[in-house]
Amino acid sequence: MTDIALAWDNDRWRADIGVAAGDLARDDGLRTAVIISLFTDAPARDDDPLPAPDDRRGWWGDAIAETPGDVTGSRLWLLRREKKLASVLVRARDYALEALQWMIATGIAAAIEVDASAPRDGVLALSVTIIRPSGPGRQTYDFLWEATA
Repeated sequence: MTDIALAWDNDRWRADIGVAAGDLARDDGLRTAVIISLFTDAPARDDDPLPAPDDRRGWWGDAIAETPGDVTGSRLWLLRREKKLASVLVRARDYALEALQWMIATGIAAAIEVDASAPRDGVLALSVTIIRPSGPGRQTYDFLWEATA
């Protein structure tokens, strides 16, 4: 399956549609799926502390999901104003794994590994490794995200 490629910009902490040779770039791998899964805002759960009252977020497309209760995105946005603590890195890793779980459920991945770190103040680094059930084996994707923007 080929997607229109999203290119992650580590300097600006965002993704944009990729262009190659004057045309839309294509992604034959999983990078675009990982970007959408991590950086689309999933809705907050009822027990999540909200950074602002009544800000539950979520992607509008979930309202018409083929599978009821299917959610696109991650809850990483909830960490935007968190302090630089080890417990926040654990939550970041857990939120990323939760957002990527669909790849295991659909058989795209046999396993997923996520490492979360804070290379400098206000920046979260995520390293995502997808272990494929067959084919090219392991693929790692690295992202920096400014948590305080």
